[in-house]
Amino acid sequence: MRIAVLDDDLLLLEQIKGTLECHQHMCHTFADGTSLLQALRQEAFDLLLVDWHLPDMEGTDVVQTVRNTHGMLPPILFITRRNDERDVVEALSRGADDFMSKPLRMGELVARTTALLRRAFPQSMGARLDFGAYRFDADQRTLQLHGEAIGLKHREYELALFLFRNAGRLLSRTHLREAVWGDATDTPSRSLDTHMSRLRSKLELTEANGYTITAVYGVGYRLDAVNTTALNRAPVQQRAAATETLSG
Repeated sequence: MRIAVLDDDLLLLEQIKGTLECHQHMCHTFADGTSLLQALRQEAFDLLLVDWHLPDMEGTDVVQTVRNTHGMLPPILFITRRNDERDVVEALSRGADDFMSKPLRMGELVARTTALLRRAFPQSMGARLDFGAYRFDADQRTLQLHGEAIGLKHREYELALFLFRNAGRLLSRTHLREAVWGDATDTPSRSLDTHMSRLRSKLELTEANGYTITAVYGVGYRLDAVNTTALNRAPVQQRAAATETLSG
């Protein structure tokens, strides 16, 4: 998962980053609220860790801004030296999902982040994942469409699974390259575009199959579920309208 950590304690930032990356997360660090809020304009994170006291604003203001802009996702874990009951109540009432007091215990931090991610993204935790006509088997690393196996290479499978797990979210090119290749700086941009083009064809990502993929210029890609019920109803409505016109 992709996690953003906001704290003006640079040593603590590095400690948290090292701990989370040891548990297979991608961790991005920010030392002030402004830089995180700017990043969120084009980047998506699966979890935010936010300190209370920051150089430019209060952490509670960051949390409330995120909630006003992005809704209930991503989950937010508040980390602070303040631990009075009223502080906990304020943090949670402003939009945080959980609260930890400093000094942090890294084992507890990992447990709490894992719990928050499991609740926020339950579809990412199972071995068999169904998305309409598409079925992933994470143990066998296979994908079926309408019960028929689709032959995918390693990177293609990883990219397809990541897209479906994040359906409806606009994913930046950096986010996608990090998640699938591990290091965005070492992956040519055209490689991502090539993989996307192949997936669109191999997975038959069309309205008829319930999912479409959109390239957002200058940002990245978004996989969207299609309302197939509305699509199936449309021809009937169109025929009814045509009949009314002819009878009139």
